[in-house]
Amino acid sequence: MPALTLATVLQYLVEKDTDLFLWVNSFHTSFWDVFMPLYSAKYVWIYFYASLLYVIIRNYSLKTTLLWLVAVTLLIFACDQITASVIRPMVARLRPSNLENPLSEVVHVVNGYRGGSYSFPSAHAANSWGLAVFMILLFRRTWISLTMVFWALLTCYSRMYLGVHYFGDLLVGMLIGCVFAVIIYYLLVWMASIKKPLDVRHAFVPIYTILVTISCFLMIATFETYLL
Repeated sequence: MPALTLATVLQYLVEKDTDLFLWVNSFHTSFWDVFMPLYSAKYVWIYFYASLLYVIIRNYSLKTTLLWLVAVTLLIFACDQITASVIRPMVARLRPSNLENPLSEVVHVVNGYRGGSYSFPSAHAANSWGLAVFMILLFRRTWISLTMVFWALLTCYSRMYLGVHYFGDLLVGMLIGCVFAVIIYYLLVWMASIKKPLDVRHAFVPIYTILVTISCFLMIATFETYLL
């Protein structure tokens, strides 16, 4: 009976997760069909990552900067591998956009992009929230924290909009990223006895960078949707 009860609860959660995904995925327009693939791409955020590195360099010594870089690299590697290489093959939950999933017939797919085979948990969510929480702990400045949260939230939303992840995939990915970020950050602080600078200099750089990047996406979407 306990096993049956657990199976019933899981089935209920899966059904609600599917309903929520379909509701979010149903809100689509030609404009956002251009914007979301740009936002969800990996390499378009290189300048944003560089801006975060710039702030670290301006506030810490070379040795400490290298330690932070090692920590962030380890964080992203751990998040990516635990989600994509360990959990996904075990759970084997088909992406909603996967053609082998009957649900794919009613999923809004953008530009034929369907992702890989499995979706649970989301590596995008784990990586973005891992980096966001790590930078929040590192800088502890309100506007940087709000910027990182906004960036990570919109990253997650873009994955549902594109039809490649359920909300549950994103929620678990987010939790994984947050846990790894907290563990790695405090472990390094404890091992290396790193002290936070009294005043974070050039904290505005990543904020402006993400605003400029998103503005570029909006202009591209506007041009392709209304001017072509």
